[in-house]
Formats: sequence, C-alpha cells, structure tokens
Amino acid sequence: MNRHGRIKTIILRRFFRKMLRAGLICMALLVACLLLGKSVLGAYIWHGTEGAYPLLHWISDNQGIFVALLFLIGLLGIGIFYWVKLLNYFQEVIDAMEELAGEEKLIRLRPQLREVEHHMNEVQMQIHRNERLAKEAEQRKNDLVVYLAHDLKTPLTSVIGYLTLLKEEQMISPALRERYLSISLEKAERLEDLINEFFEITRFNLTHLELEETAISLDRMLEQIVYEFHPMLKEKNLRCELRMEPEHIRLSCDPGKLVRVFDNLLRNAVLYGEEGSIIGVHAKAVGEKVEIKVENRGATIPPEKLGRVFEQFYRLDGARQSKTGGAGLGLAIAKEIVRLHQGDIWAESREGRTVFTVELPLSS
Repeated sequence: MNRHGRIKTIILRRFFRKMLRAGLICMALLVACLLLGKSVLGAYIWHGTEGAYPLLHWISDNQGIFVALLFLIGLLGIGIFYWVKLLNYFQEVIDAMEELAGEEKLIRLRPQLREVEHHMNEVQMQIHRNERLAKEAEQRKNDLVVYLAHDLKTPLTSVIGYLTLLKEEQMISPALRERYLSISLEKAERLEDLINEFFEITRFNLTHLELEETAISLDRMLEQIVYEFHPMLKEKNLRCELRMEPEHIRLSCDPGKLVRVFDNLLRNAVLYGEEGSIIGVHAKAVGEKVEIKVENRGATIPPEKLGRVFEQFYRLDGARQSKTGGAGLGLAIAKEIVRLHQGDIWAESREGRTVFTVELPLSS
C-alpha cells in the first residue's frame, strides 16, 4: 500500500470508529430519554385538553416509529457533523502533503491525527534522505567523470611521447627501444582501463539487469574464479583458501552475473589485502540458503565508510590510484545482482579483518 492509501485508511478507520461510538451513545441517550419521559409523563394526570396532549398521545401509540425517526435524525446529525470533520481532516492532510517535498521541517497536525502526523514525518525524512543520496551519487559520478577525463591525458601523453621518440630516434639501442615500447604498452593498457570505466558508468545507467537462471555447481564456479586470480595473487604474494561445506553445492542462478559478483569481491580482497596474507573464500549451506564469505586481512574499514560501500560511485580510497582506481560501481552492481537472486549481501570489518558475505537461496 502506498503512503497516500495508508494515510487515507488511517483517517477513515478513525472516522468510522468515532462515528460508530457516537451512534451508540446517541442510541443509549435516546432510550434513556424515552424511559425518563414515560416515567415523568406517566406520573402526570392528563385531562385531554392540554395543547401537547395530541402529540404525546400519538407518540404513545407509535413509540416504535417515533424512536426510529429520532434515531435517524440523530444519525443524520452525527453523519453531517463527522462528514464535515472528515473533510477538515483531509484538507489538513492535503495541505501537509504539499509540504512533504518542501523544506525539511516537522509536520504538525491536530492531536486526533497524531498517527498520520508520525507517518508523514517518516515519509518526509525518507524523501529527503533519498534526495540527499541521489545528489551525492550524482555528484560522485560527475566528479568521477571529471577525474577520468583528466586522467586520460596522462597515459595518452606518455604513449604519444614515447612513440614520437621511437619514430624520431632512428639509432636508438634495442634495449632502450624495448623499454620505450614496454612503457607505451603499460600506459596504453591504463588508458584502456579508464575508457572501460566510462563504459561501465554508461552501462549501469542504461542497462536493466535481468536474470537467465540455470542450475550450476557452486564449487566448480568458485574454483574457476580463484584459479583465474592466480596471477594477481602471485603479484602481491597472496594465497587464496577455498573451503566448501558440503564439498558440492548445487545452485539455481544466473552464472554470468553471479561470477561478476564473486569476481568483484575477490578483486577487492586482492587489491586491499595485506601483502603475504591469506584470502579466504568459504561457502557453507545453512538450511535453505548458502552463505559465501570472502575474507581478507588489511586496513579496517571505518563504520561510516562500511555503510556506504554498496552505494553507486562510492570509493573507499578518495584518491584515484592506478592500482585501486575504479568507477565505484562494482559493489553497487553486485548488490543489485544478489537482490535479483532473492539474496542479501553485507560487509563487516574489524581488527584488520574484512568479510563480505553473500547469502543466496539454494533454489529460486
């Protein structure tokens, strides 16, 4: 139910509850007045010449009709009274709803609408929170594009410079030629990485992720991913320990997209892992779910940053470094993929130990 429907339900429930209570009170008062009237009038000796006698005589002969008429008149009065109150309630709420997207201040309603007031203040806080997050994400993306555009110049200038030297210096030694070519290749690869980041930003904004599920062997998938990371692990003198409980776990998922999740988690563990340490990849079946943990030793992530690592364009390292630089989309995309699989992903970091946990249902 959307927020408008919920507010309307709250008001109508309160309105009909009060109207029913007023109707019951009206009925009780009517019966009490009728009994009291009969008692008082019954004690009076009537001669038939009194002006009120014909009316009272008719009421005495048609007590049921009289009570019904009074009850209907009472209900009509109560209905008109509460209908006006209901319109006032809705008008007050409509006026307050126009303030939801305005400046961030508490909405005040009459005491009878306290529950609605509380709900509307929650909605307002959520709206402003989402607006702040959207603005921050947009600003991070804009900053990232500016940084990338600036960073493109450095490797491009180097490539052009070394290729120009190779072209102009005809008598250059083979060793120096090899050095220039190696540097040019390294800068060209860095240039390719930066361009790929541009494409990553565009794909994330324009592409809607959809799953193509099939049954796979999770242990085989993780073994393959770990094997492909051997060159990166060797470069930083790291070891990766893979453990499965049980040894073979079947999973219904989109293999291509799930590989992207674990590839990103393992890449982060390598990039931010302490040199010479062990990276752990542990998968364990727990009831109807499987938990996959990727653990590394390194700098502890502060709590204020840990809560934002899954935001778009958010980077743990504020500076753009060639080894750890990225578009800041990897974990945001990973979270979206896990969510589409009806799973969950979260991070923990304390005492130099960082663990990313992915929880997936064993069958979708």
